[in-house]
Amino acid sequence: MVFKKLKIFLVMIKFEHSVFVLPFGYVGAFLTERKIPSVNDLVWITLAMVGARTAAMTLNRIIDRHIDAKNPRTAGRALPRGLLSLNEAWIYVCLSLALLTFSVYHLSPLAFRLFPLVVVFLVVYSYTKRFTWFCHLVLGAVLGMAPLGTWVSITNRFDLAPLLLALGVLFWVAGFDIIYACGDYEFDRREGIYSIPARFGIRRALAVSTAFHVLSPLFFLAAGLILNLGLFYLAGLIIAVFILFYQHSLISPHDLSRAGIAFFNLNGILSMIMFAFTFLDIVFPLQIAWKF
Repeated sequence: MVFKKLKIFLVMIKFEHSVFVLPFGYVGAFLTERKIPSVNDLVWITLAMVGARTAAMTLNRIIDRHIDAKNPRTAGRALPRGLLSLNEAWIYVCLSLALLTFSVYHLSPLAFRLFPLVVVFLVVYSYTKRFTWFCHLVLGAVLGMAPLGTWVSITNRFDLAPLLLALGVLFWVAGFDIIYACGDYEFDRREGIYSIPARFGIRRALAVSTAFHVLSPLFFLAAGLILNLGLFYLAGLIIAVFILFYQHSLISPHDLSRAGIAFFNLNGILSMIMFAFTFLDIVFPLQIAWKF
């Protein structure tokens, strides 16, 4: 019974989607000193990110449960169907926040002082679609805290490079979240849910998504310039740009049937490629004479 409930919970929070944020968290950690972090830092950073994401997704499901019950796309989720009780969901939230707190405590003092602010963002995000179509950017900011947070967790300071990485993640996430929201266009307009597609229409929303996906690689490139990263990082970034281009070629205002592929498969691949090529850049540094 316990394992069955756990399986339902993992499906509810889409645990497999952790592949979106974890690799970028590791990018921030690996670039702090251009080397593989200590096992101690990697363990606590991993546990902190898992705790943060699990708490955020569970809170989102709790806060949105009444909206989800009305939406045909989400009515089958665990809470609307009664597969998990509200009390059980809150237990998972408490356990996740406890894991986050305990993990951050073992990292830098600055990270521990700032993590309550992170928790506030995790809670506030789920309410933003009730009053602003900037909700996509707020989600991007929440996930963008991954590379910035891991950097602070190791160095105990803020720097420009991880902020640029965070902005890259912000616009990358906001861009694909807009694509995802296009599938709820009719429901959101009917129920008064705020989103860029509901506010501006699908065609303009996809144009905004494209603009965000142009900005995102530019921020990643700027971070590479500041950190004087090498050929492998640049190669990974070029591959990421092609993935973004291909992602947008799959959809149009008149055909969103392949948005699921664009949302999950391609974005998961993109984040893993960015981490893999960053890792290669650290292990096998091939410097570039950055000239523009």
